[in-house]
Amino acid sequence: MKLGVVREHCPGERRVALVPAAVAPLVKQGHEVLVEESAGLAAGFDDAAYRDAGARTASRDDVFAADCILAVRTAGAAGAAWDEDRARLRPGVVVVAMADPLSEPEACRAAAHSGATLFALELVPRITRAQSMDVLSSQANIAGYRAVLEAAVHLPRILPMMTTAAGTVTPAKVLVLGAGVAGLQAIATAKRLGAQVSAYDVRPAVKEQVQSLGAKFVELPLDTGAGEAAGGYARAMGEEFYARQRELLGRVIAEQDIVICTALVPGQRSPLLVTREAVDAMRPGSVIVDMAAERGGNCAATVPGETVVVDGVTIAGPTNLAAAVPYHTSQLYARNVTTFLTHLLAHGLPDVDTADEICRETLVARGGEVVHPRIRERCGLPPLPGSAAAG
Repeated sequence: MKLGVVREHCPGERRVALVPAAVAPLVKQGHEVLVEESAGLAAGFDDAAYRDAGARTASRDDVFAADCILAVRTAGAAGAAWDEDRARLRPGVVVVAMADPLSEPEACRAAAHSGATLFALELVPRITRAQSMDVLSSQANIAGYRAVLEAAVHLPRILPMMTTAAGTVTPAKVLVLGAGVAGLQAIATAKRLGAQVSAYDVRPAVKEQVQSLGAKFVELPLDTGAGEAAGGYARAMGEEFYARQRELLGRVIAEQDIVICTALVPGQRSPLLVTREAVDAMRPGSVIVDMAAERGGNCAATVPGETVVVDGVTIAGPTNLAAAVPYHTSQLYARNVTTFLTHLLAHGLPDVDTADEICRETLVARGGEVVHPRIRERCGLPPLPGSAAAG
């Protein structure tokens, strides 16, 4: 196949879908790789490195003429850049990227109308054989690390305990809300920096993981038996549960120097965990880094994309922390993409083997239709004839 790697146009996006090291194996397999000029520059990879690896640099029009387009963001994940990219799509072209299908289904519907075949990488199933294709985990891992560094920069004190001739400095207290991939990496990073770390998650099953990293697991007197959904993700709970949770968490938050918020529910607004009252109760100089800002935020005072100070508390609302470390996040993303692409090719791409769970669950659009049942439902479309939902 002729594979095209585009330069990301979404504001603030510095990652690239393929790094030079990922090009050579694809070329060796007989594929032609076109890379848009300067596509990897923001991530630290120049055009010469791609050419040395066997790729050919080309214009955006030439890249979009390839059989398969590889990108970091497309459709709803591409923001304002999507309108221009959508106009370049054509029937039969395969697009592999993050597309934000659960939150922006109408953009996926527009991609379907172009006749393109769209695979959304956020939908890779959480099964053992798909772990090496899981872009959400690979990117969240580094984002969790970066979130702690952001907090440390804003905090007007150091994180570790330090004993000096002038006296002893006590360690900073860090609370991580949500112990998924990002949260666990945030815990590990804060511990490495010497902080006193605790963590809370609605899923009791993660207690052992939190403790294995040396952090204290915060337990609240709440019924969390239904807190875990399929695939290990947190499940959305009722408002009565969240109200009681916020009340209890407020007492814990008031004692912290840093709070890292990572709680997300796929396809839904982030749950509100840190109220304005909880912010008011924190000491001046404390810091909140809300990694859930792109979905509305876990903190009531978060402003997505901005860092604000509320009554002496600094609240950062980054919306793309993975792009702040583009060199390594691009390396990991490229590995996810090439593994996924190799899987598709082994199953007959450009044909799609819907008997395979990975192919079926990531396929959003094909032949002019949105074909993924969950995305069709979010678009308000009826089930396709012959589908399990239709039967």
